Amino acid sequence: MHVLVLGGTTEARKLAESLHSRGERVTTSLAGRVAAPRLPRGEVRIGGFGGAEGLAAWLREHQVDVLIDATHPFAGTISFNAARAADQAHVPLLALRRPGWVPVAGDDWHRVDSLAQAAHVLPSLGRRVFLTTGRMGLASFAHLDGLWFLVRSVDPPEPPHPARMRVLLDRGPFTLDGERALLAEHAVDVLVTKDSGADATSPKLAAAREAGLPVVVISRPPVPEGVPTATTVEEALVWVTGLGQVPGTG
Repeated sequence: MHVLVLGGTTEARKLAESLHSRGERVTTSLAGRVAAPRLPRGEVRIGGFGGAEGLAAWLREHQVDVLIDATHPFAGTISFNAARAADQAHVPLLALRRPGWVPVAGDDWHRVDSLAQAAHVLPSLGRRVFLTTGRMGLASFAHLDGLWFLVRSVDPPEPPHPARMRVLLDRGPFTLDGERALLAEHAVDVLVTKDSGADATSPKLAAAREAGLPVVVISRPPVPEGVPTATTVEEALVWVTGLGQVPGTG
């Protein structure tokens, strides 16, 4: 069985490694937005496909039996391209989507639908911003000259970006003690994050809660309807195993 994993997440890497260890042929596709990505076991390709039609052609050409969309919740249009491509190539599709974060007692969350909305509400919430939305959308905050930003990303950001900004190049997982120290060291008074749902980056939410800080949470974009979904790597493995069984063998 040849499995194509649309990756870029911790779950995608773990899934590829588990499939590879079981003897399946697995190819992980990465978008190429990170300069030095953590590569999973198995085959790896980097770069886009050229839309849904290009992905469908790749599925046929490489005789892919199963397509798994394990991209980041904010990866954009790739999930819709995957759904269309799977339908065109007649390949079973599974979405591996980790659950979003849920507020608990003591959280002061302000949910918005976009980076632009986050930038709109920020001036009313604080002046020293811990911005953890990645390097790709900093243009949305470039006009906020009255605010100071601590920006954390894997790779250095490119302009346009806020004029008053310090960049912290780092990659999760992060610890609660480390996040507490960052908030205190930089006198942060508001946090901005996407609802990525990752355990590796959730300590910042606990640190903000302890410090009584408001948190601007950007909600996830819509995803295709009607696609089977797993929330854990284990669930995805069970689904793939079911596809590989011969009918009637149990």
